[in-house]
Amino acid sequence: MVAPLSRAALRDILAFYREAGVDDALDDEAPDRRLSAAKLREAAARKPEPVAAPVVPAPEPEPPPSSLERALFDAVPDRPAATVAVPDEGQVRLARELAAEARTLEELRERMAAFEGCNLRYTAKQLVFCDGNPQADLMLVGEAPGRDEDIEGRPFVGRSGQLLDRMLAAIGRDRRSAYIANVIPWRPPGNRTPTPQETEICRPFIERQIELVGPKVLVTLGGPSSKTLLNATEGVLRLRGTWRQHATADGRAIPAMPTLHPAYLLRNPAHKKLAWRDFLEVKARLRALG
Repeated sequence: MVAPLSRAALRDILAFYREAGVDDALDDEAPDRRLSAAKLREAAARKPEPVAAPVVPAPEPEPPPSSLERALFDAVPDRPAATVAVPDEGQVRLARELAAEARTLEELRERMAAFEGCNLRYTAKQLVFCDGNPQADLMLVGEAPGRDEDIEGRPFVGRSGQLLDRMLAAIGRDRRSAYIANVIPWRPPGNRTPTPQETEICRPFIERQIELVGPKVLVTLGGPSSKTLLNATEGVLRLRGTWRQHATADGRAIPAMPTLHPAYLLRNPAHKKLAWRDFLEVKARLRALG
């Protein structure tokens, strides 16, 4: 058994290391401190043997897609990448031209269905154009269709639509005496908020739709549609309840009432009283206009 070194011996060894310029321990195992200085220099100069690179196993092949993944993939129309347009000013100009050329609502629907300048059409099931009576004196415009609307092809048919029906009934109206549409006619994927570019591309179509219907009163449902159609910047809680005007391209000024969206009222039922006041204003204005 090797006798332990004394404190004096340890101090001598540390002094030797310091004078030799050794200030860090690089070896996994402590060296034999009784080696001669020559052997220490020889050991320091000796290069370590190269360490073999670890063997990385080959990646396992990806499993085949599940039935759910295949269904989600198949739900997206198979179109060449070149046909998917990037929203830009050129598409906005094209939308304006197509909208202006439409002389009837049916022509407008056909042009919108053929329009390929908005990417939303490639993820939506179908165009959601309108519901209700195109001869009505009351028109209501929301922001964009949701899942139920995308399936049925009509705006406001889900829970929000059921509440809207009750709101209309409260002022003696229904879908036979009102016309309903959205600023965006295609459902955004996952019900996300439409981008400003998507809104600008679709704006000419809804503006032309309002011109062709020619309602006496326009109701904008929610902040996005109110800001888009009334050129407003305030939030809907500041906008609502105050009459505005929607200016058409042919020079008409349609009285417009911004109000809360039914989806917002489902989340904030205490604010239904505000929407009720707005709809009473709409009822009174329609009565006054005859």
